[in-house]
Amino acid sequence: MDYFSVVKEVVLHAGKVHRKYFQRNFTVKAKGKSYDLLTIADTEAEEVMVSFIRKHFPKHNFLCEENIYRKNNSEFTWVIDPLDGTNNFASGLPIFCASAALVYRNEILVSAVYDTTRDELFSAQKGEGAWLNKKRIYVNKAKELKEALLITGFYYSRGKEMVETLETIKRFHFAKIIGIRRLGAAALDLCYVASGRAAGFWEFELNPWDYMGGKLIVEEAGGRVTGKYGEDIPLKKKYFVVASNGLIHQTILAIINKD
Repeated sequence: MDYFSVVKEVVLHAGKVHRKYFQRNFTVKAKGKSYDLLTIADTEAEEVMVSFIRKHFPKHNFLCEENIYRKNNSEFTWVIDPLDGTNNFASGLPIFCASAALVYRNEILVSAVYDTTRDELFSAQKGEGAWLNKKRIYVNKAKELKEALLITGFYYSRGKEMVETLETIKRFHFAKIIGIRRLGAAALDLCYVASGRAAGFWEFELNPWDYMGGKLIVEEAGGRVTGKYGEDIPLKKKYFVVASNGLIHQTILAIINKD
């Protein structure tokens, strides 16, 4: 199987694990911080995803949410979030997904995000466009904030990061946007920008497995993904992520950075 086929197939395998446990009785644990939860679906889905990829590309590296894997000399790294939206999943809220991306050096080659409960498979291949199931997708054409529905997320911190996020939400509302949504699964948030369901997204700090799959999908759909100041995002690091249809990107950045 080629890279694009594998990345799509592997998130579908994770979806099977999601269905096995969703709205069933299972143990929920806290990962250090009481706001960040862990379930058996997280760990089992990651095991399934890593095992599947290793069958096809045994020498590739992995950067995953739940476990640390021994590195080798390969310049290929699979970045995996086996269950993005665990807090939703654990609460019985059907907004969660699996995400995977293959990075070669500092370039994302392919990625896929699977929304299990809606059976929506978002995918992209570098230079070849973005897709929702078998349909090509594109960002929307909102040129002004008054035409824009935005999405955000809340970092686990209850300190200054939360205060900054809430202040930014207030500034956007006073800028007369259509509205702001907080869905709880960053990979899906990015895919909703890519498919035109929202005009933009921002979140204070995301791990690589949170944004890597969605980043390529947004870009291949015609949108833009940057850091807080419009800079390129250094892959494989935690970062402030801003995504948009490209047309209102500078406006979004200006409001985020307004004193």
